[in-house]
Amino acid sequence: MDLNKFISEHITIRDQSMFEYDINHNKLLLSDKIDNKSVLVVGGAGTIGSSYIKALLRFKPKSLVVVDVNENGLTELTRDLRSTNNLFLPVDFVTYPMSYSDSVFYKMFKSRKGFDIVANFSAHKHVRSEKDIFSVEALIKNNIINAKKLLDVLKLYQPKHFFCVSTDKAANPVNIMGGSKKIMEDMIMTYSQSFPVTTARFANVAFSNGSLAQGFLERISKKQPISAPNDVTRYFVSPEESGQICLLACILGNTGEIYFPKLREEQVMTFSNMAIKLLEANGYDLDYCNSEEEAVKKSLNCFDNKYPVYFSASNTTGEKPYEEFYTNDETVSLNEYQALGVVVNLKPRKISDVNVLFDELNKAFDNEKTSKKDIVTIMKNFLVNFDHQELGKSLDSKM
Repeated sequence: MDLNKFISEHITIRDQSMFEYDINHNKLLLSDKIDNKSVLVVGGAGTIGSSYIKALLRFKPKSLVVVDVNENGLTELTRDLRSTNNLFLPVDFVTYPMSYSDSVFYKMFKSRKGFDIVANFSAHKHVRSEKDIFSVEALIKNNIINAKKLLDVLKLYQPKHFFCVSTDKAANPVNIMGGSKKIMEDMIMTYSQSFPVTTARFANVAFSNGSLAQGFLERISKKQPISAPNDVTRYFVSPEESGQICLLACILGNTGEIYFPKLREEQVMTFSNMAIKLLEANGYDLDYCNSEEEAVKKSLNCFDNKYPVYFSASNTTGEKPYEEFYTNDETVSLNEYQALGVVVNLKPRKISDVNVLFDELNKAFDNEKTSKKDIVTIMKNFLVNFDHQELGKSLDSKM
């Protein structure tokens, strides 16, 4: 099965990228701002980061440095880029398997005296990252605290463009991941007077690394049952489109703005419906089960065309039933781009408020008695629209 063709025909319901017009319409401006420039991509081995890199290379940067903790992912990224026909890759192309929170990263950064373009894709992006105080601390340190360290260095070596990826779940957040990305948005905007800062909220990326949809492919390859919620709706963009959203926001965006894709209601889909379409495209009929246990038991037998599936309502902490890209109190412009909307006229939070939040978080993490509930309380004090509901069950308890 051709996965890209499947995504186009059954998931995004479009035969070309929804951002092709905006990219072509701004081709000369993009070329002017990228050609012969130095670029740093943090978290570049993931689906969105690598797609951003491919979109950016079209405009021939002078140098490209990619940092990611996933050494195997960087190796495959290099092989992929060098194996792609007619893809420009600068002579000065380096990948570093390291964390951007490590001292060695900052040694490397300072040795190059900064970069013209910096894009940060390093983040905990999954709702399942929220389990207990330890998983929450790791999530917040990656999404917020470490990101601030990078911003502080960027004040010394100011880029012409800085982009940090956000998520649709930052709009009216209900989970800690979404709340952390909303705090990230507020935090980076406090730097927007020092150098250009933009971010983007976007839909689920179809079959991205670690996603439920990518898990469907793994289950099929291993002849394991598929489980999915039947009441959670999502918009989807293709992997190619995910990188293009970030490129447009990073290079063309006005500082202090948030970008999002303009998607149509008919493109909304449940995960269970996606699983059905995927299995049918692979030639299977569905065997609907009443529990995960039943589905696992049936998968032990050699099944031919009847594929065991279990679809149920979502009952885990932090799972938002639908997607939204902006809130009622945010001002939105829909006229600047054909496929992108923009949240404009944001009022930056006071840097003193952000510093107080960081002090509270750091003190909480230094206290061995701090609980997940304590962190939620600190976040709610900062985010007035943070509607976190603890259900006592995480996605790790499900297939």
